[in-house]
Amino acid sequence: MQEPMNWVLLVLIGFSAVSTHQQDLAFDGQKVFHVILQNDEQVEIINSLASNMQVDFWQPHSVTLVRPKMQVDFVEADKSFEVEDLLKESGAEYRVLIDNLQAALDAQFDSKAHTARHSYEKYNSWEMIAAWTADIAAQNPNLSCSVIGETYEGWPMYLLKMGKSGPNKAAIFMDRGFHAGEWISPAFCQWFVKEVTVETYGEDTVMTILLNSDFYVLPVVNIDGYIYTTNDRTWRKTASHCTGTDPNRNFNAGWCIFKQKLLKRGFSVYSTMYLPRFTQKASENLHLSLFLQNSIARAASKQLASLYNTKYTYGPGARTIYPAAGGSNDWAYDQGIKYSLTFELDTGRYGFILPETQIKPTCEETLLAVKYIANYVLELLY
Repeated sequence: MQEPMNWVLLVLIGFSAVSTHQQDLAFDGQKVFHVILQNDEQVEIINSLASNMQVDFWQPHSVTLVRPKMQVDFVEADKSFEVEDLLKESGAEYRVLIDNLQAALDAQFDSKAHTARHSYEKYNSWEMIAAWTADIAAQNPNLSCSVIGETYEGWPMYLLKMGKSGPNKAAIFMDRGFHAGEWISPAFCQWFVKEVTVETYGEDTVMTILLNSDFYVLPVVNIDGYIYTTNDRTWRKTASHCTGTDPNRNFNAGWCIFKQKLLKRGFSVYSTMYLPRFTQKASENLHLSLFLQNSIARAASKQLASLYNTKYTYGPGARTIYPAAGGSNDWAYDQGIKYSLTFELDTGRYGFILPETQIKPTCEETLLAVKYIANYVLELLY
């Protein structure tokens, strides 16, 4: 009989993550604008742009979410000079974040690690990641690999379990790659597993302590979408049903009255429906939930900044990003998982098209924050 687990921590990493194949869609000459809106009039300018031009919103991900006092990133395909004229007339503070989107996409692959083999310092294809999960589990006694389900297109969803065997252990669950274009997310997953089980085991006290828990890692949630980004690098959703679905708006949490419609449905996407099945099967005692308190977030951000002085905004997602229903972190909290947190690394200079040379420093600094949070929670229990 399987021992019940005490679920302690759920880490949902949505960073701003595949192969070096030529993209089918070209973005030559397209500009990415970063705008800071102060009032309703400036919001109306953005609404007008969205209605009359070809605009792709990166942050937030829909014009319906744009509000005053918000930072907005969007791509304009054809009329960038007109966009700049309108923004200047409105008095909105703005800058061109990326002058040529296609050039920035091409420049992602600047790593010297480009080989036919798996590397922790490049964006690996799904096939390489799948092979990596089997290889690293086979080579490490503290790792095991299982399949918890499959995607709409039939790809197996591999789950890694890190930790020494033992009864009544706390459990931590980390998943990433919800949004297809967030390539750095699966890249960090691979880095994290390597650091915990291979590089620092027995040397780093905190990392060794983590193996006293059951640490579950799901390298890529949205595998179909991740594969599709080799055709469209800016794709965000799943690759099913032609238009796809945002998997991190597909959990049964936070649905409410929206535009006079009662929204209740969740887990309509293959990738998301297996996550609750896994947690419910693995544990009959979900008594700790996951909510990132400001005090923990502040300290974790300080740890992260200690390496390269990178500054992150922290706080409730509805305030630091925007309100959204169907999120996996809210669902985890509703299930009684006490500490639920999300990392968003897809802002800043590069948006979500982070160059490969930034993988190593990004993973190194993020690892410090994850270590701090996991150790903090485990110390509360033991």
